Amino acid sequence: MIFDQTVSRIALAGSLLFCAVPAMAQDGAADPAQAPAQTPAQAKVEADAATALAGPDRAPASDDTVVVTGSRIQRPNMTSAAPITSVTSQDIRAQAAVNVEDVLNRLPQVAPDSQQTYADSDGRQRIKLRSLGFERTLVLIDGKRIGTQNGQDVGIIPPSLLERVDVLTGGASSVYGSDAVAGVVNFVLKKDFEGLQIDGNYNFYNHNNKDTVVSSLARANGFNSARGLSNDGGRADITLTAGKKLFDGALRINGFVNYKHTDEVLLSDRSNSGCYLTQTSLNAPISCGLTPNSSTSGLISPLDGEGVAKGQYVNNPNGTPTFVPYGPGAGNASNYFSNYAYQRPSERVNAGGFVSLDIAPDAELYASGIWFRDKSSNRYPGIAGGQVDVNCNNPFLSASQAGTICGAAAGTAATAPIDIRYRLGENNDQADQYLNKGLRLTGGLRGKAGDAWTYDVGGVYARNSQDYTPTFVNQANLQNAINVGGTRAAPTCATTTDAACVPFDAFSAGNTNPALIDYLFDRGTSKTVGTLYDVQANITGDLGKYGIKSPFAEQGVAIALGTEYRKDTLKSTADAAYRAGLGGTDTYLKQDVWEANIEVQAPLVEHKRFVDLLQANGGYRVSKYSSNPSTFNTWKIEGLYAPVSDLTFRASFNKAQRAPTVTEIRQATNVEFARGGSGTINDFCAPTVTTDANGGITYGAPVASRDVCRATGLSDALYGSPTLICPGDASTGATGCTVRSGGFTAEPETAYTQTYGLIVKPHFIRGLVFSVDRYRIKINDSLGYNDYSYYTDGCQRSNGDAFFCQGIVRNPGTGTLYSPASGNPTTGYIRQGTTNYYTSIAQGWDFQAQYALDLAAAGKIDWSFNGSLTTFAGGQDSPVQPERNCVGYYGNGCGQLIPKWSHGLRTTYTTMDKVFSASFNWRYVGSLTNADNSGDPAIGGTPERERTSYYHIAPQSYFDLALNFAIDKAFSLRLIANNLLDKSPPIVPDSYNVALARTNTIPSRYDSLGRNIAIGATVRF
Repeated sequence: MIFDQTVSRIALAGSLLFCAVPAMAQDGAADPAQAPAQTPAQAKVEADAATALAGPDRAPASDDTVVVTGSRIQRPNMTSAAPITSVTSQDIRAQAAVNVEDVLNRLPQVAPDSQQTYADSDGRQRIKLRSLGFERTLVLIDGKRIGTQNGQDVGIIPPSLLERVDVLTGGASSVYGSDAVAGVVNFVLKKDFEGLQIDGNYNFYNHNNKDTVVSSLARANGFNSARGLSNDGGRADITLTAGKKLFDGALRINGFVNYKHTDEVLLSDRSNSGCYLTQTSLNAPISCGLTPNSSTSGLISPLDGEGVAKGQYVNNPNGTPTFVPYGPGAGNASNYFSNYAYQRPSERVNAGGFVSLDIAPDAELYASGIWFRDKSSNRYPGIAGGQVDVNCNNPFLSASQAGTICGAAAGTAATAPIDIRYRLGENNDQADQYLNKGLRLTGGLRGKAGDAWTYDVGGVYARNSQDYTPTFVNQANLQNAINVGGTRAAPTCATTTDAACVPFDAFSAGNTNPALIDYLFDRGTSKTVGTLYDVQANITGDLGKYGIKSPFAEQGVAIALGTEYRKDTLKSTADAAYRAGLGGTDTYLKQDVWEANIEVQAPLVEHKRFVDLLQANGGYRVSKYSSNPSTFNTWKIEGLYAPVSDLTFRASFNKAQRAPTVTEIRQATNVEFARGGSGTINDFCAPTVTTDANGGITYGAPVASRDVCRATGLSDALYGSPTLICPGDASTGATGCTVRSGGFTAEPETAYTQTYGLIVKPHFIRGLVFSVDRYRIKINDSLGYNDYSYYTDGCQRSNGDAFFCQGIVRNPGTGTLYSPASGNPTTGYIRQGTTNYYTSIAQGWDFQAQYALDLAAAGKIDWSFNGSLTTFAGGQDSPVQPERNCVGYYGNGCGQLIPKWSHGLRTTYTTMDKVFSASFNWRYVGSLTNADNSGDPAIGGTPERERTSYYHIAPQSYFDLALNFAIDKAFSLRLIANNLLDKSPPIVPDSYNVALARTNTIPSRYDSLGRNIAIGATVRF
């Protein structure tokens, strides 16, 4: 903690020192001609302090209108009362970014995501501001929605096409509508291009695999552990852009084609992921996680009549048809995760175009289209698994194996149940395929009406589809293949109805029969299509043209009026093979939205003594969703006060609301009943059950206290009664208590956000801008999906809090928690599904600074700094529970993985002739600690849970270097090294529980694959 605070102070002081001290030496230059030449960013600083931090690419449009994300009002010198962070095209090129998530992951305001290093990914790239979820982050392209929230995929945007990325944090629902609870990310594309240009990048990982704590454990279990230098993970990205202006510039046409390819990197290719590290219990020694499913020898579990395993055996690894007991080293020398992807292979094509036509001096028709196709895959061990019946005279069974499985029936035609797990060779692991496609079309008419008004009438059509094609075991074929007759030398399938059947020798190690693999595994495809129809009409007016302005201001009141209609649809279908193997039903979901809004900016005082600027802004939006009978409203109130031009104070208050998406609506309302949910669920008020060797049953005390059970509506007389045992308790072998998903109302959630800021632009240090902003976000009635454990665990943990215990709905009289799976019973279940729970909270401080130092004939140096101090990230589970603050912690439900402090500090040197530039970047990520060691009982930090090992991740610093050579006007070359010092990632056992990754680290937060070397070039014709 102390080290984090020290680094934050050093970074802040360093950014100001670098920015301020050299400039002070120049301040004595009386002749303006001797002052440093302004960069475009500095010119914009002089025009508008509030938006100066946006960077050198945020130059005003040709009509001198500054378009600021976060407002529909467009007019010169407009100030922003909400903090905006921008990433410029220069920053993007300096990173050698291939994916948009590469660009955003470096921003402290964005919760890092890394779909390319997430083995369970579906390939879609989504954005989560303030770690509040992608559903609460509205994503725009050129000020209009990218598409549906559920189908969001920013991979549709090639980084080479970006002019800049604006990030507005805090509620913006009154301007843009629902979904903008955490803020807005606006991708501004390069459109006004003429000529022909090719941008190409190729990067790869150059990592020295040194032995880690994982290496010795992996080798001890017979697994490989990488050692030495590796050059892998190549990613190629090439973009062709063309543009032409016709009819004296009245018609402008631009188009692009982008191709990207990513090579696979396996977990076994890195020394930190030679096996999956786990701690089997609190403070237990770390070990390689082993699973029966990984055995290439085959694991056989004979079952009793109730489906309970009577033992676990592995086919003898030496190839003889005998069993050996299952355990570490017993034929399990194959790494279950060896073929999991550290970097997923993918191939993407993007294409698009932009066209605009001036049909009158003040009227422009515009249209655009972007299309993409992305294909990726996840490899999983090919496991033939499940319960089957084997004939006891199977020729592949030896006498001893038949005796173990069948007992006295060995050698007869009788059958016996077994559970089989068999990895059919590490090189034969199967892959799930993902095909994501998207189309986004926009069009409209915009222009001016007189001197005071501008208008934009247009819309968006967006379509995102995903074809998911998993590989799965055909259980019928597995049963056919396991039931074998004939002889070992000439086996035959017992079935007479399937001529394609291939006999399965499941009782010898090392079976890799390709014909068998083809027979056992099926593929099916599910298709999900999301569409957005969005029509908008917006007008803005400068009422000062009509004399409506403050007598103390130079600018008049500005107003924006808008109306919008949206329709979201989500359609899910699947082919027959998918339904036969994995089940499910087709769905069609839709939601209509009608909205209207007004926004006002009122400069009250300008350029007066003690008041250089005093301005008030306001906004109001009313929304009606077809899924909700009521309308709801959102609003904002903002203020700006600059006593002098060097200093600006700003504040913004927002009420933002988010209605549930179509998927959340279905999860909330669609009633489904199941026994046991994801596993056997027992009533914690029923007695515990133990069975002795002779089958005798003993009842013990319930898991929950009498007070907790009373809070669920159970009478004291039934506490501990055997009648409460759900069918499916361990004593009966059935399927457990009933879980009801859906049938509940999901109301819009409401967020109240506040930001307070200070912008410093001292005139005696030309070009320096520094800002600090405090943000506070509180979401009431937070929408989210909670499974049954949210209610059962919460009810127990809180000692009977009604907020949780209400999710346990008992049958009257009997007090039981089971009901028929058919029909629509109203009692006898544990609830789960999307619902409104209590509050989510995010609080902190953002710091930004920018400065350019002119070195005369030697060139210039630019500094830019972006840091974030997070003070609260979490929420409150119920009105009587304490607030959960997860800043700096992981585990125990603290999944945000937010350090207290993180920052980026970039220094760029450019020669006077701009032929050469060098950019050095320092990225800092603060420490993270396991929540068990937090000392905060609200997040599980109790003394009995305190960990003694692997509970702390030290702060991490990464350094990047980018060199740019402008050979001439037609050709430039870039050489880049990210993670220049090849820093290895920190080791985190049980990383899947922390980061949904089997990499023994947190790949979304840390540079986990090593040094990244890139070469890029731009050729203009």
